[in-house]
Amino acid sequence: MCNQTIPYTDPAKKAKLYSLKIDFHTHILPETIPDFKKEFGYGGFITLKNKTKEKADMVRDDGHFFRAIDTNCWSPEARLADMNRLGVNVQVLSTVPVMFSYWAKPNDALRVAQFLNDDIAATCAKYPKRFLGIGSVPLQEPSLAAEELKRCMCTLKLAGVQIGSHVNEWNLDAPELEPFWKMAEELKAPVLIHPWDMEQGGRYKDYWAPWLVGMPAETTLAIMTILMGGVLERHPDLRLCFAHGGGTFAFTLGRIEHGYNARPDLCATKCKKSPRSFVGKFWVDTAVHDNDALAYLVSVIGQDKVILGSDYPFPLGEQNVGECVETNTKFTSDIKDKLMAKNCVEFLGIKEEDFI
Repeated sequence: MCNQTIPYTDPAKKAKLYSLKIDFHTHILPETIPDFKKEFGYGGFITLKNKTKEKADMVRDDGHFFRAIDTNCWSPEARLADMNRLGVNVQVLSTVPVMFSYWAKPNDALRVAQFLNDDIAATCAKYPKRFLGIGSVPLQEPSLAAEELKRCMCTLKLAGVQIGSHVNEWNLDAPELEPFWKMAEELKAPVLIHPWDMEQGGRYKDYWAPWLVGMPAETTLAIMTILMGGVLERHPDLRLCFAHGGGTFAFTLGRIEHGYNARPDLCATKCKKSPRSFVGKFWVDTAVHDNDALAYLVSVIGQDKVILGSDYPFPLGEQNVGECVETNTKFTSDIKDKLMAKNCVEFLGIKEEDFI
């Protein structure tokens, strides 16, 4: 395993309820993004427009507006100010999923991924006691993805990688992805699986539906295909964490399990182990925005398999990072300590004492 431990020195200088608070699910962009359309000769890539010291617009190079962002989406110093205010000791940095570029030519997507990964690695090197990084890979060409995963872990000393919930027309059980899964298992590389590329039009065009309904559905489908598709059966040492509490998986597990048993001709064609049998063998984050939902999630997935994640710095993220853990009356102090940091430390394969 190629990995790195990052020691931690508390800058807040104030008493805390927990020995450590690690926000595993945060997103960051470089301060500037190259003109990939000019470089590659075709478009579809995200650029930053109308940039000031405080704000910028994420815009596709055909002029399509994606999202407005604040300086904390690219500035480590702005993030550190927020972290100190919120009592967050360490952030794990990952790119914004729209940057995955799985639709692009594989070598061009590799160039984008390497640019993003190098930038995250530089930020972690600048502030090694406050940031860990996870990279991205050109998953539309799994052999390239496997090599970039190895570079992330062994050369850049990142803590893992982030991938999308699907790759174009492939679900995550696609046989084409085997080179990536084999490398991830070999390196014991933590993998964050994040929903992306949701349906945007039609019945999903109103009410922020792609983010409120589409994302949880994407994540649930990703879990189901990995389990029923036999990915974890073939690669039992994979270290997988699913964003946003694993979507609706914990809340529909009974239905999924029943379907597997009721229609094995449809559901048990690639894996002879039931979905429920894999519970406890993967992780999810805490980003569910409701104390009761989080308590139920922990009861289903397991108190050792849920990791603090806020989705910082976006509006849909938990604004007071860790509040649903800290204020949850259904958790003991030991469980809270696990959710706030211990589970993340275990998932990343590092030692808690290296941070304190």
